[in-house]
Amino acid sequence: MLLRADAVRQGAQRMLMLAVDARLDDWTVDLDRMAPTAEFVAGVVRERYPRLDVPVHSRWRHFVFGGQDLWEGIVAKANWTNADAAARSAFDLVITSVLLDAGAGAAWHYQDRATRVDAARSEGLALASLRWFEGGGLANDPGGQPFRADAAVLRRIDGASLQNAFQVDETNPLLGLEGRAALLNRLGETLESRPDLFARSDSPRPGGLFDALRVRASQGQLPAAVILQTLLEALGPIWLARPSLGGVPLGDCWPHPALTGSNPADGYAPLHKLSQWLSYSLIEPLQKAGITVSNVHELTGLAEYRNGGLFVDMGVLVPRDPASLSKTYTVKDPFVVGWRALTVALLDRLAPLVAARLGRTPESLPLASILEGGTWAAGRLIARKARADGGPPFHVLSDGTVF
Repeated sequence: MLLRADAVRQGAQRMLMLAVDARLDDWTVDLDRMAPTAEFVAGVVRERYPRLDVPVHSRWRHFVFGGQDLWEGIVAKANWTNADAAARSAFDLVITSVLLDAGAGAAWHYQDRATRVDAARSEGLALASLRWFEGGGLANDPGGQPFRADAAVLRRIDGASLQNAFQVDETNPLLGLEGRAALLNRLGETLESRPDLFARSDSPRPGGLFDALRVRASQGQLPAAVILQTLLEALGPIWLARPSLGGVPLGDCWPHPALTGSNPADGYAPLHKLSQWLSYSLIEPLQKAGITVSNVHELTGLAEYRNGGLFVDMGVLVPRDPASLSKTYTVKDPFVVGWRALTVALLDRLAPLVAARLGRTPESLPLASILEGGTWAAGRLIARKARADGGPPFHVLSDGTVF
């Protein structure tokens, strides 16, 4: 029940209604600030995509630097035998890259020798993970078949491996280093334990999920919500220190004291940020392999600190106690859970407002494009104006597996 896209949307709307009714202890909502927020985001979209040809929000955008698509550089060198093989490799890269994309911290950056790009935060993590993948760092046979990620290698990744791949040292610290390594270890173990999902046509690898999703397609069509549901089933065991219900691991899904109901599940706010971003990021390789992804609108906005920070910095989300923004939280604290759930609900309201200001309909410029165009970039821009380090509006402890 909680491991579905519609559960994320419904839980977020419940949280928003509580906030509108002034029934949350931590947050209030000023909906009058939505109009200027929409105007601000629309301006960012216009600047970044003057022709309004905004793609779906995905990890693939972070592999493009200065107009150069680094993934296409890998494609040009690869010797895949068919489109399915190419899709499996794309899955290998994007799944591992997204799972490594938790907040890097303000001090870390990555210097790429080939392009001379110096990138930080999400783009830096994308660049580092791509170069690691390209160099065969995740492959059983890096000399013969470098462009893949194999379960046996993922199980062996340690902090030192990540240190080297991500250029980490005392002067270039990366948050959650050990947590990221442990997450990849658990991914490797999970791949081996579920051959039905990850080893249908090859040895266990993240790319095996392509075959599992192809089976779930009907007449070449695969609903986006099915991608998410499959990911939540497949990757549930990799998350540590997460709630469970009835023996089922819930992943990025957290209890909140204001959420009540007759069923135990009613007390939880499902968010599934990384899994949803991964769902968006799997759309392109699926479609290149001839599988049409339908009903992308069933996925939600992402409960992460750029989108959430946008609403705080624009005055839509207001903490009841201003001192709350000077404190440090864990991801399970009600203050953070409420903020993230409200972010998802407000993104649903904001997207059509932004589209209207750009002369588009929600169908021609949907939420998935507003996120890319859009709210994520606007959140980063206003954070830089509000705070010297460009960080989120308050500090959330990162173990390398949430944001």
